[in-house]
Amino acid sequence: MIIVLLGPPGAGKGTQAERMVQKYSLAYISTGDILRSAVKSGSPLGTKAREYMEKGQLVPDELVVNIVKERLLEPDCARGALLDGFPRSVSQAQALESVLSPLGKKIDRVIHIDVTEDELVARLTGRRVCRECGSSYHIKFNPPKVRNVCDHCGGELFQREDDSLNTVKERLAVYREQTEPLIQYYSRQGLLSTINGNDDIDEIFARIVEILEAL
Repeated sequence: MIIVLLGPPGAGKGTQAERMVQKYSLAYISTGDILRSAVKSGSPLGTKAREYMEKGQLVPDELVVNIVKERLLEPDCARGALLDGFPRSVSQAQALESVLSPLGKKIDRVIHIDVTEDELVARLTGRRVCRECGSSYHIKFNPPKVRNVCDHCGGELFQREDDSLNTVKERLAVYREQTEPLIQYYSRQGLLSTINGNDDIDEIFARIVEILEAL
């Protein structure tokens, strides 16, 4: 079983991915993680990827797909895998299909966690981090006992540049632009299941389980 997990920044993909991996014994494949791992291993593909990364360039789709393919051939993927952060475009999706087919594998389901923009902005801009110990908080969902003061070390809490309103809106706009065609692509293939990510964490996971059990 190969599952693709889609969702904007702040949708809670990490939380749901962790639960899915545990319940179904899936290998967790994050593009960023496997790229870093390939580079660290010094494999031929990793060496090529490093050349692009060191120049601050995007790693070409073909190379990323082959690194994903290499990862899917590892023993822990025998029971299935959860792809998070890949594919990001229709061209990547098509390239992925071209390498899966000879392996006798295919995408079984694409889970799309959809959250309203207002909710995403509230989640992302509300995050705060301690300057001293790095502890994370949220002004709405996990506030400190004293405003802007870390519960653990008394350090000052601050908002990262990535979590500023303008940056968050820009990140969401880029995500929508890149991912909307991909969502339509998988929808036309009958592989897409969209879940309301504004719901409670447990409710979202229950819906995911319902979808996967139907497979």
